[in-house]
Amino acid sequence: KVFLSYCFSDETSSDNSTVKIDYRTFKHPGDFADYRTLFEDSGWKHLFSSQGLHYFRKEKASASDDIFSDTESRAGRYKRLLQSYFALSFIFLSFILILFTTNGLTTDLFIRPQSLYYTPGLWDKTGAAFIGAFLFETPFALMRGGAGWIVLLSALSFFYSFVKTFKRYRKCLYGH
Repeated sequence: KVFLSYCFSDETSSDNSTVKIDYRTFKHPGDFADYRTLFEDSGWKHLFSSQGLHYFRKEKASASDDIFSDTESRAGRYKRLLQSYFALSFIFLSFILILFTTNGLTTDLFIRPQSLYYTPGLWDKTGAAFIGAFLFETPFALMRGGAGWIVLLSALSFFYSFVKTFKRYRKCLYGH
């Protein structure tokens, strides 16, 4: 891995190989051995594993382009994703509730963002005085309110991913 991208050996990158990534953790080493064997029998060579990420390269031309070649394994992937997205959504929504109940997050943040600016008389200033005071205060206002926005947007993002993955999961299982 090289900052936001992946770098593979010359052998892999020069022949325009198909490389796929799967995420799965194993409690027993034997389970990992069975997992690798399943992929190798399907025409995929295990390249590398790190922290639950497993990299495979398509070895046989007859191998499917998708590493999840049957309905059960595809559904299993979506089910694991659903569990992750649900847990993350729940965690972030819990943060929002905790912040609201402790007044660390208020509706003013979303309705009146100017309430994050504490400089006295800021909104009465004009011209260069306003611009200077506004620019000085903005980083502090962002620190005060930015966390609330980040938590809210993260919760919404994970919930959106959950709904989207749930639709794919149902389509995989039931075909509609």
